[in-house]
Amino acid sequence: MKKKLTALLCCALLVFQLAAPPRAQAAGYVYFVAAGENVLPLSDATMPFWHGGYLYIASSIFTGIARDALDIGRSRNDKDKLVVLYSGSRAKSLWFEWEKTYAHDVDGNVYHPGAIYRNGEVYVPVSLVARFFDLQYSVNKVNSRVNGELIQGDLAWIRRPGNILTDKYFMDAASSVITNRYEAYLKDKEKEQQGASTPGSSQTPAGVDIEGKRIYLCMTAGANTSALLDTLDRYGAQAAFFCTPEFLEQQGDLLRRMTATGQTIAILADAGDETRTVEEQLEAGNRALERATCGRTRLVRVENGDEQTFQRLGEAGYRCLEPDLDRSGYDLRSASNADSLLRRVLSYRGDDVTVWAADRADALGLRYFLADTESGDGRCLAWTETT
Repeated sequence: MKKKLTALLCCALLVFQLAAPPRAQAAGYVYFVAAGENVLPLSDATMPFWHGGYLYIASSIFTGIARDALDIGRSRNDKDKLVVLYSGSRAKSLWFEWEKTYAHDVDGNVYHPGAIYRNGEVYVPVSLVARFFDLQYSVNKVNSRVNGELIQGDLAWIRRPGNILTDKYFMDAASSVITNRYEAYLKDKEKEQQGASTPGSSQTPAGVDIEGKRIYLCMTAGANTSALLDTLDRYGAQAAFFCTPEFLEQQGDLLRRMTATGQTIAILADAGDETRTVEEQLEAGNRALERATCGRTRLVRVENGDEQTFQRLGEAGYRCLEPDLDRSGYDLRSASNADSLLRRVLSYRGDDVTVWAADRADALGLRYFLADTESGDGRCLAWTETT
């Protein structure tokens, strides 16, 4: 009788375990990256790895928080298969052509090893980056737990010289953040697995074909321009940024970054300005642009202008933006916004579509839009004088 009860109990316990929702499982050996005092999100798409005795990290980490913490930015040019890491304060840049086994600087000096291109991401050797830009880095064993299980992994910590924290103190202080990053990583993996088997999970609107579409996205430069550039770099895309004379005067670093990454710089003028004529605004903007980049532009957008203004500027050699789609009254800040814009683009006949987004776009909305465009084999390009 006891044996039967024991057997029934075991069966009941087995059924309960099978019915209970599965908890997040350990994901094998993982590598975290910390920049300065910030532990970055964990992702399979950008997971560091060892190769030939060198630890490689995704070049895309040198954006956003990491760029600010380390004073290193990144630009990517898929056409030339090139990634450039640069530091404005140090006046240094390191060039990686991912089909070559070495890197080089602007003076032609060669450094080893080179970059590795893997699954759409460009990885660079952290030891070389740290040495070239006078940074410190170390690799530390992670000693945190999730659901009672030890996380199997290491953390690559990159920081500026002179950081007073020791490796042990930093790892202890970052323990809770590491745990949170790992839990978020496991949840993302579960969502990916569920989404992979869910019909219609693609962001591209069903039943549409964007192959061959050339989309010229034009936006106002402002406080979120750096984040927008990060997103464009991530997708190897280009856009046109319309800058006020004040922006051109104050944001030399961003202007140089735009130039280096193939973005278009144009001038935004206001015909309603009572203190300066449109021509005076354009000349002031071009003087500031020339000081920052040694170049000028003839591309402009004039707010509150009339036909006489546009005719006068055309005769003076300027090209005024006349968009095919004026989306200045609509946001581009979410997946639904991106879906709406893409449908409007697809409804426009012809392969070339110029879109005026004004100041209504943010990095999240732009990311959704670029992902949609990329998945449908469309292209997002920079509006130019010959477009």
